[in-house]
Amino acid sequence: MKRVQILIDNPNSWMWEYISSLEEKINATGFYCKVLSNHEDVNEGDILILLSCNRIFKKLELNTYNLVVHESDLPKGKGWSPMSWQVIEGKNKIPITMFEASKDVDSGSYYYKDDILLYGHELINEIRKLQAKKTFEMILNFIKSKPFPKPIKQKGKVTYYKKRTQNDSRLNKKKSIIENFNLLRVCDNENYPAFFEYMGNQYVLKIYKKNQPK
Repeated sequence: MKRVQILIDNPNSWMWEYISSLEEKINATGFYCKVLSNHEDVNEGDILILLSCNRIFKKLELNTYNLVVHESDLPKGKGWSPMSWQVIEGKNKIPITMFEASKDVDSGSYYYKDDILLYGHELINEIRKLQAKKTFEMILNFIKSKPFPKPIKQKGKVTYYKKRTQNDSRLNKKKSIIENFNLLRVCDNENYPAFFEYMGNQYVLKIYKKNQPK
C-alpha cells in the first residue's frame, strides 16, 4: 500500500480544522495516510504533503514526492501569506500552485496551477474554507492520477511577499470603512484583529457577518 504523510508543524494553524477531511479522502483512495506535527516523525514513504509549515523540511530524500501548495502564480508571490496580501490588493481571482518542495523555498517545479475565486465579501474564515477546498482538490487530483503528472519548471519574474505581523492589521483611520474593507476581511478576530490608534489609545475592531457563526 502506498503511503502518504501530511506534515503541519504549526500547532496554531487554521488548517487543523479541516485536515481530518483530507485524511479521510486520501484513505478512501486506497493510500494509507497519516497526519504529523513534528519533522522528526516523517518516515520513508511515497508522498509527503507539507501544509502550514513554519520550518523548512530538509529530508526531502525520504519521500518520492514532496508536495507544497502556495496561493500565488509562482514564481510570482513567493513568501508569506500570499492569499491575504492579494485580498488586500483587491484581487478576487487568486492563483494557486502545487509544486515540488526544494531546498530553495517556493522554487520547485510545479504540477498544477488553478485559481480560487472570490466575490469580494468573504471574511477570513470563508476565505480559508475556500482555500482548503481548492488545496485538497489539487492534492486528491495528484494522488488519483495514473501516472502522476510530470513537474514543470517555474518561469518568469520572481516576487516576494513579506511575513505578516500584528502591525499589518492596523487600519488607516483617515480612510473609510469601504477603503479599509479588504484589510478587515483578512484580519483574524482572535489572533491578529484589526486595530487603530486614537488620542493615545489603541482600539481593537472585530468583524463578523450577521447571522453567521463567530
